[in-house]
Amino acid sequence: MKILIVAVGNRMPEWVNSAWDDYAKRMPADWAISLKEIKPEPRTSGKTPQQMMLAEAKRIEAALPEHTLRIALDEIGRDMTTQSFAAKLNNWHQASQNISIIIGGPDGLDPQFKQSCDGLIRLSSMTMPHPMVRIVLVEQLYRAWSILNNHPYHRV
Repeated sequence: MKILIVAVGNRMPEWVNSAWDDYAKRMPADWAISLKEIKPEPRTSGKTPQQMMLAEAKRIEAALPEHTLRIALDEIGRDMTTQSFAAKLNNWHQASQNISIIIGGPDGLDPQFKQSCDGLIRLSSMTMPHPMVRIVLVEQLYRAWSILNNHPYHRV
C-alpha cells in the first residue's frame, strides 16, 4: 500500500518538516508514505474563498495518481478512534489499495471536490493550524501501523 498525503501549503517551518520526516522514515516499505505539497492560491488575489478553493482543487486533482482511494480531511468528516482508523487502514492494506489523504488550504476544500472523494475523515473537533495537521496525521498513520503490528510505540 502506498499512502500519498496531498497538502495545500508549502514552505512549512523546519520543525514541521523535521517531525514529518521523523515519522515518515519509520514507516515500513509496504506502508510507503509520501507528501505532495500543493501551492496555495494567494489570499491577496481578490478572489472569493470559493474561487480559491476551486483553483486549489484543480491543483489537487492534477497531483492525485490514478486508481487511488481519495480520503479528504474535513471538519464534518467521520470521527474515528485511533483503533478504528488502524482497522480501516488495515482493510485498505489487505486489499493492496493505494490511498491519497487530502489536506485542504486555509478555506478548506471545494465542496464538489469533497463530493468526489471516497470518504471524509475528521482528525479533531478542534481547529488546528495546517502545519500541525500534517504532523498529527503522519503520527496517527505510524500509530495505526504500530497497533496492527504489535509494536510497543502504541501502549494500551
